[in-house]
Amino acid sequence: MDTTAAGCHIHYHAVGSGSPVVLLHGGTIDAACVSWPPVVEALAGDYRVVAPDLLGYGESELADGPYSISRHATVIAAFLDELGLGPVTLAGVSLGGGVAIQLAFDRPDLVSALVPIDAFGLGRALPNGLLSYALARFQLPNRLTVAALRRSRRFTRASLGGVVHDLGSLSPSAVNAVYRELQRPTAGEAFRRFRSAEVTRAGYRTTFTDRFQKLSVPTYVLHGAHDDLFPVSWARRAARRIPDAELRVLDDCAHWAPRERPSAVASSVERAISDA
Repeated sequence: MDTTAAGCHIHYHAVGSGSPVVLLHGGTIDAACVSWPPVVEALAGDYRVVAPDLLGYGESELADGPYSISRHATVIAAFLDELGLGPVTLAGVSLGGGVAIQLAFDRPDLVSALVPIDAFGLGRALPNGLLSYALARFQLPNRLTVAALRRSRRFTRASLGGVVHDLGSLSPSAVNAVYRELQRPTAGEAFRRFRSAEVTRAGYRTTFTDRFQKLSVPTYVLHGAHDDLFPVSWARRAARRIPDAELRVLDDCAHWAPRERPSAVASSVERAISDA
């Protein structure tokens, strides 16, 4: 399905009926059809599940301009308005988690409950310090990596070892979904624009650490115990600062919970729906 939001073409998947749940995928090489299929399957029997491709990802438009967290949130708010959705239970992983949190601050009228999963915005420090900053400024290594990965499903699978705890348990369907997205001519471009907008020498530009006390929607923080990109200590700090937040740390899980622990993600979303 397709619509226009904030002047941009947005592609989305929608199944089921009932209370609305919106799922926002992550960055790098991702799309709704990459991260969310097992969770959608678990939820679609009881809820209306909507999963958009974020701006520049999947089949959504690669629009001009910066790809900051605030811009992504503006587009998703317009998307929810366009579809007449809201308030919704809003879940997001990694980049999508940061977008979800930003949207909950910007438009709390659209969010009945929030489920940030290994979310961006929980801290400022870059995972590899100045190396992460250099890679964000000089994008050629990322372009070369994408070009190499799209030539080999085996290399693609190996690369996912950086976001999962047990590569051996990762389903072939997850690997195949990433590999298909790599074949898009624009694969990686939205992520490179995101890094340009959000990575600074001092760390991530967008962080909510000093604002969490003002978050006004019920929040259920989900985080992998072995996440090396955004440490679990960030999630614990966020849960302490967000009023009445709940935290669930997932064992045997790193940064990609919707694929590593989809049943746990689905049950947390259902808990958020029932408590909203």
